[in-house]
Amino acid sequence: MSTRIYVSLIVMSLTVYAIRLIPFLFLRKPIKNVWFRSFLYYVPYVTLAVMTFPAILTATGNLWAGAVALAFGLVCAWISGDLFAVAITCCVSAFVMGILL
Repeated sequence: MSTRIYVSLIVMSLTVYAIRLIPFLFLRKPIKNVWFRSFLYYVPYVTLAVMTFPAILTATGNLWAGAVALAFGLVCAWISGDLFAVAITCCVSAFVMGILL
């Protein structure tokens, strides 16, 4: 393997480590800013949505089946709020739309 690969791995490792280390170094006191606390509260949900939204639309290879699965998933999430039920609803609706289209 070339040294470029090793350098890339070291840089990526240091970047990930720095992202995890910086909050521990600079945020020793509790965060009192209401806006910043609410921002940090929603970061995991936004990250999950950003990762799953394109996957839902492109998982079947058919955009319409993915769009229907997304719509059914949104309705199921609004009604029940259960992540497992939403996942099953999306999978079943994408499967059925894949068969119908």
